Amino acid sequence: MSPATSPVLRGLHAACAVLTVLLAADGLRLFGGEQWLSAWLPLETHFYFAVLLVLLPPVFLTFPVWRPLDYLLALLVLAACAYGFSHAQAMVDEAWEFAAPDTAVWVAVAVWVALVEALRRSAGWGLAVIAGVFSLLPTFAADLPAALAGLSSTWQETAAYHVYSIESIFGLPFRAFVQLVIGFLLFGVALQQSGGGRFFLDLAFALLGRVRGGPAKVAIVSSGLMGSMSGSVVTNVLTTGQLTIPAMRRMGFRAEVAAGVEACASTGGVLLPPVMGSTAFVMATFLEVPYFQVAAAAALPALLYFLALFLQIDAHAARKGLAGEAEVPGVLETLRGGWYYVGAFAALIVFLVVLQQEAIAPYYATGLLLVLNQLSPEHRWDLRDLVDFLAASGRLLVELVAVLAGVGLIVGALSVTGLAGTLVNDLLALADGRLWLLIVMGAATSFVLGIGMTVTAAYIFLAIVLAPALQQAGLDAMAVHLFILYWAMLSFITPPVALGAFAAASIAGANALRTGLVAMRLGGAIYLLPFAFLLAPALVLQGALPHTLLAFVLVAAGLWCLAGALQGHLIGVAGLRSPAVRALVGILGCLCMLLPAVLLA
Repeated sequence: MSPATSPVLRGLHAACAVLTVLLAADGLRLFGGEQWLSAWLPLETHFYFAVLLVLLPPVFLTFPVWRPLDYLLALLVLAACAYGFSHAQAMVDEAWEFAAPDTAVWVAVAVWVALVEALRRSAGWGLAVIAGVFSLLPTFAADLPAALAGLSSTWQETAAYHVYSIESIFGLPFRAFVQLVIGFLLFGVALQQSGGGRFFLDLAFALLGRVRGGPAKVAIVSSGLMGSMSGSVVTNVLTTGQLTIPAMRRMGFRAEVAAGVEACASTGGVLLPPVMGSTAFVMATFLEVPYFQVAAAAALPALLYFLALFLQIDAHAARKGLAGEAEVPGVLETLRGGWYYVGAFAALIVFLVVLQQEAIAPYYATGLLLVLNQLSPEHRWDLRDLVDFLAASGRLLVELVAVLAGVGLIVGALSVTGLAGTLVNDLLALADGRLWLLIVMGAATSFVLGIGMTVTAAYIFLAIVLAPALQQAGLDAMAVHLFILYWAMLSFITPPVALGAFAAASIAGANALRTGLVAMRLGGAIYLLPFAFLLAPALVLQGALPHTLLAFVLVAAGLWCLAGALQGHLIGVAGLRSPAVRALVGILGCLCMLLPAVLLA
């Protein structure tokens, strides 16, 4: 049995989940008006070091390299975090981020180096190298070319700033994690572990299984819903894809098309409210707005993205003569078997939208789901199921803390050197007042970083460097941040990387590159939608309701035309056999999508 699945490690992950939830819940006062851990955690710094102490050491055991080294690093990080926790008061009183004692400096160096290694193990070499090089930036910033030069620090000052300030490891990404992400991650895991994934798949089959191209439309709905909760494109492909891809193949879809549909649906799931993965919570922190405002703003673009997928699949099925399933479950029967999943979602939305309590919403929704789950004879948990839930939650928390704390090194380096502002000014100077050039550069940068980093990491970097430049050019802040997120997602369906498409191809037994090209065509809307809502922010609810409705109708019409052009069949009209006609319809679609920017300017 591998260490990743050993009972001891599962028990460790479960313990990590329990301790982390207790820490987070106490900070949010879920157990009443008083913080019962306040005697042990009087300062936020205590709280941050406590979370890091619980979650960072297990990274080295979860992603093993060589057992003696794994245990050594885990113990080293445990001791270093315990030191930071026990000296938190002195850290604040004496401003250790600027002048730490010698012992504290060496502890900071140990945490710094270990965190980069933890990032390498959990997220790969690409992000570790980027974060590692950027974390060293303060030591040589003054020696860079004049256009990129910043303030320099000694290696001792840099180490202390990274570990003892609230701008680096404990910066915005980490604070969003402890304040918002933990609860929503628990909700997503609880939904999947209690059978929610199977319920949403069955419900999608009941609603759409019989229609033209039914299995593919089922994949769009079910993968979109599950992707919203998991926040991971590849994970979603490898779970829901095991069910949806064979169903599509059975009804006559080519392997590349079936895999491409699943990849596009799973990618869109991360853009779909109410959960949207961890990036949306970091976005809310950057924008300094309640999370529900980010979810509301993301709703129409996500709806348009899935509408575009539906239109393409319907056109493809019409052209190929692909029917739906003959035998599908009944809607009422399906709802009777899993109504409480819908109830938990409804509770979550009430807390988010009506009560505007986004920090505590997922905890109450998770608690309600677990209580209701025990009423189901089929899905009722025993002690083993509870441990499985806690172990799965703990593993995800362990993976994510390394990424968000590690990305914080980039944030801290740009902050302490002053290079964040310098790079913004450089981008503005390079564009020289040409908004279109700035937007294109922003899209290209987002795409490239989306290849080398996780979506969250790419978003955080661009939110610091690119977003201010686009906002200073007069673009809406919410639209700018969603624009960055959308373009960072493109690498999951765009060759040569296309991780989502390649994962789906492995299930379908399809050629990976051809699957990526098919996914690009099926997900074509995602390449244009960001420009539509960036130039017409009414689409992200940043404008009057009539403007929003007009923009939505025009963009939907544009997507209808694009689906016809890409698939050679205009739904409701006829097949488009002539390449010239398809090109004209495609051009008309692009014009319709950009028309709101002209009319609402």
